[in-house]
Amino acid sequence: MENGFELDSYLARIGYSGPLTPDLATLTALQAAHVDAIPFEALDPLLGRPVHVDLPSVQQKLVLSRRGGYCFEQSVLFQAVLQAIGFSVTGLTGRVRWRSAPTDPLGPRQHMMLLVELDGRPYIADVGFGIHMMDAPIRLEVGHEQQTGMGTFRIGQWNWLTTISAKQPTGWRMMYAFDLVPQIHADYVLGSWYTSTNPTVPITTTLMMERVTRDVRHKLVNRRCTVEARNGEVIAEHMIESAEELGRHIDEVFRITPPVSAEELWARTTS
Repeated sequence: MENGFELDSYLARIGYSGPLTPDLATLTALQAAHVDAIPFEALDPLLGRPVHVDLPSVQQKLVLSRRGGYCFEQSVLFQAVLQAIGFSVTGLTGRVRWRSAPTDPLGPRQHMMLLVELDGRPYIADVGFGIHMMDAPIRLEVGHEQQTGMGTFRIGQWNWLTTISAKQPTGWRMMYAFDLVPQIHADYVLGSWYTSTNPTVPITTTLMMERVTRDVRHKLVNRRCTVEARNGEVIAEHMIESAEELGRHIDEVFRITPPVSAEELWARTTS
């Protein structure tokens, strides 16, 4: 593939050895393996480090190094994977609504996801929404509840935009709103720069990680560790009490090697 992309290295990274036919079964299996093996993490924005979203940089960080990434990195990588296999893929962007009230104005395009066409039917594949990662693609069909292994999602319409919402213990919660205008790489460079540098974006001031396995969802927000079952049901929660424990948790649960010491990360977190 262009830019020296190494599909075999990616497949080894996520531990996938199944079929590589461009169909729904393969897409579903790849997405589940991806969000388990390559966690959402935004350590570079938290540390004030630049985030590069060109494919060679993303491959080096997420595939060849023991790191995760945030939405632009994750989706640039997943798009390259799907294209290498032969899927029809279009990059999209969304406007995050997870923490917004219905009357809040729209924010900028600060999330990246993918539109995948399969047998004439459109699906949304998203491996990088780090507040509630999706473990499977969902059909781009309005109104139906769609269950995955770890969640329930619904496509809706809001004003002139399409939305994705997730079922939570308190009810439905809108994740983001989007349109179907294809995006070029320059759009992602701009969106990533804004998202990784603007002090109003949570990942620039908050330690955030997430990993979704077959059975549970692991979350880390500053010093708070949460384990969730399907649809965000909290089954365990505790506070990390030391830098040493933080480093061990990042290593054992999220399985990444941070670019700085656990002590430096600890100093940047609060309870």
